[in-house]
Amino acid sequence: MGSISETQAFGRPPTWKNRVAELLGSAFPIVLGPMRLMTLGEMAAAVSACGGFGQIAASGLPADRLRAELKRARELTDRPVGVNIPVYRPNAAEALEIAIEAGVRTITTSAGDPTRLMTRIREAGLRVLHKVSSVKMGLKAQAAGVDGVIAMGSEAGGHVGRDGVTTLCLVPQLADALHVPVVAAGGIGDARGLVAAFALGAEGVEMGTRFVATRECPAPPYFKERICLADSTGTLVLGKGAMPIRVLRNRRAEQLAGLSAAEADSALLQSGDASYLQAGGDGDSAVMPCGQIAGLIQRIRDIREVFTELTANAGEVSRRLAAFFGGEDE
Repeated sequence: MGSISETQAFGRPPTWKNRVAELLGSAFPIVLGPMRLMTLGEMAAAVSACGGFGQIAASGLPADRLRAELKRARELTDRPVGVNIPVYRPNAAEALEIAIEAGVRTITTSAGDPTRLMTRIREAGLRVLHKVSSVKMGLKAQAAGVDGVIAMGSEAGGHVGRDGVTTLCLVPQLADALHVPVVAAGGIGDARGLVAAFALGAEGVEMGTRFVATRECPAPPYFKERICLADSTGTLVLGKGAMPIRVLRNRRAEQLAGLSAAEADSALLQSGDASYLQAGGDGDSAVMPCGQIAGLIQRIRDIREVFTELTANAGEVSRRLAAFFGGEDE
């Protein structure tokens, strides 16, 4: 894969400028949701080359691997690429230093109190968006000095908040409560979801599951195929105690769902790194983080196709709504 410029990848100049796009340095305020051992250098570069904001998930990566993935992303695109750093991880401070060393200008943080990293973030002149799942968490992150928040609803894939607040309810409450911009995450997979998120008060969207079902994602074929086969009840939340996580419904997930919250948490921890990427995995035995939006995804596409659909169709959706509420003919 050679280096791809934004013009080559998308074919037209950027048009969606707002506070989030400004923070990210991207053409569009569309963020690649960080996914452990999947959103690495090549995938992040592919999203950024299309005008979005690609992220490398630092979770699970030793220092040398994180450096290598950042180097790979830089080889493939000159557009901004970020790093997601889970604050609770023992290597959070080290990952932050590697991001600074690599010239990253904007990072995202999650799973912990961003205050722990804010002094160094500000010293280095970085911008940061922190992931939250409640208004209380959003206010705390704003007080810590973050530049924006990512509002993660309970329909999102992977680790979710304990209180079960949905994107539809969380985003407008955060937009009303905060003065920093809000990025909506969870339940967004096409232009309709994107426009809805903006109508709720978000100034950007983060998508994970939609980007798993792309050719550029390093997830195994059975994972992508299971997403495309999922219906509206195709996911469930496991480990609802210490570490709730939304995953695709399969034989392994059903087994874990039968355990108590504490037992499920323990089993998930013992499973180690991303079983869906380990040799010998399959669609019945792997635990595959996935959002409820899987029920909307019908086929595997190129990342460029996803961006074309999002950006072209968002305008059409908006025009239909304007015609309806404005009382004009389409």
